[in-house]
Amino acid sequence: MAGVRPVVHGVWEADGAKKTFTHALDPGLLAAHIPREGRVIDYGCGYGRLTAHLTELGYPHVTGVDPSGAMIERGLRERPGLALRHQPGLPLPEADGSFDAALLFAVLNCVPDDRSQRAVVAELARVVRPGGTMYVSEVPLQRDARNVARYEQHSQSSPHAPYGTFTTPEGGLFRHHTPAHLRALLTGSGFTPVEERTGTAPTLGGHQATRLQLVARRS
Repeated sequence: MAGVRPVVHGVWEADGAKKTFTHALDPGLLAAHIPREGRVIDYGCGYGRLTAHLTELGYPHVTGVDPSGAMIERGLRERPGLALRHQPGLPLPEADGSFDAALLFAVLNCVPDDRSQRAVVAELARVVRPGGTMYVSEVPLQRDARNVARYEQHSQSSPHAPYGTFTTPEGGLFRHHTPAHLRALLTGSGFTPVEERTGTAPTLGGHQATRLQLVARRS
């Protein structure tokens, strides 16, 4: 794992760092699976929106980590007291089992290649203690005409890319996954899915998308 740098698109060091994120926590899932006194790592925290939200909800031990320096700079500028850290590569400096829970919100959508996805989930499995929790929220494959057209267009220009990969006008590179793919990432690193919920979430482009949230337990 030493020296692994997840493939992070350059947009997150530029225009992407100015975006307002909108992927919301589910209060019911949070309360049911992550105790208030738990040590939580918010990996791919961006500018610390959810890190701050958990702190406001009474979670005193939350650490936000992101590969984008621009994102962390923004977060510390907006909330100087927040526990945010720039982490360009893996492994994380924490010891095995340092956290009771990990948040992974709209992160895998921004890491299109399988190898980097596996590296991220495996490293979080290392730092989450046995019996701890992974709370994942992602945008799965969409069925509407706009998204299907984006998937097909990218497949034509990049035939070896996984289906569901697409680009945005701002230059972002994203990937929507099947629920089975997300479950396999978790089980492959020793997590057992225990609860799933679907809903909708606004996208960075102002559209509405189906959202999938999964909670998994570390074996």
